[in-house]
Amino acid sequence: MLMRTDPRAERERALEGTTLTLEHDARRAIEGDRDSLERLIRSLQQDIHGLALRMLCHREDAEDATQEILVRIATRLSQFDFRSKITTWAYRVAVNYILDFKKSPVEKLNLSFEQFAEGLTNGLDLPAPDETERSILIEEVKVGCTFGMLQCLDRQHRVVYLLGEIMEFSGPDAAEVLGISAGLFRKRLQHARAAILTFTKSYCGLASDQAVCRCNKQLPSALRAGTVRANACSFAAGPSSFVEVRSLVRQVDEARWALEVHRSSRPRLSSVDFARRLIETLDLR
Repeated sequence: MLMRTDPRAERERALEGTTLTLEHDARRAIEGDRDSLERLIRSLQQDIHGLALRMLCHREDAEDATQEILVRIATRLSQFDFRSKITTWAYRVAVNYILDFKKSPVEKLNLSFEQFAEGLTNGLDLPAPDETERSILIEEVKVGCTFGMLQCLDRQHRVVYLLGEIMEFSGPDAAEVLGISAGLFRKRLQHARAAILTFTKSYCGLASDQAVCRCNKQLPSALRAGTVRANACSFAAGPSSFVEVRSLVRQVDEARWALEVHRSSRPRLSSVDFARRLIETLDLR
């Protein structure tokens, strides 16, 4: 008789193995092993960049923030006492830096959910691509839209939603990263989750058949407004279609459709090799 495996248990075992490997590299790096330091930074760089990108909604700012965060991790590594997970410590360094980072151009707009909704619903009557058409521009609209939703949360609630929902940190680990109590983390996550859920169910056709917005219908007005550029995508990693993404979103329980909209948005990874750049910088000192 075949035994069913528990995906969550398998994921936790994999994470535990990764954590042990990272801690080994961290110990060796503290002893002066540059190869171990490079492996450690390389293991962290893309996830930290993804956090910075979703927080700031600006690729250049996210890359600048990521580089400085990784420098701080490398130069402060000797302060890590191994009483917590190395990833928890590293993300605390990252979050502390991002929360103090200058406002990005999008953040300076001080978007509210009401303002964002008004922008989404304008121009939906313009001629649009067929909804089964695969296009990198449709993916650019989708990713940009999920990023825009996040910008309607203040930084404190945005980072809670990213850690607790998108990145699936456990409550205790996320609270430790943020330096707050588990109770306060749960309260902020509940607030952020409710705001995102309400907006997504009201306006996003990926998560609601009653919502008027469709990624392909949004494209013409986004091109006209300049928030999407035909020859220079800021966020999309590859083509997608509204129909295909909606099908993926609907494969999970209905209560998780709004969250799946965000998890299905996987922005393009940075082309910057932060680890190599950091090691080269340290070698010059």
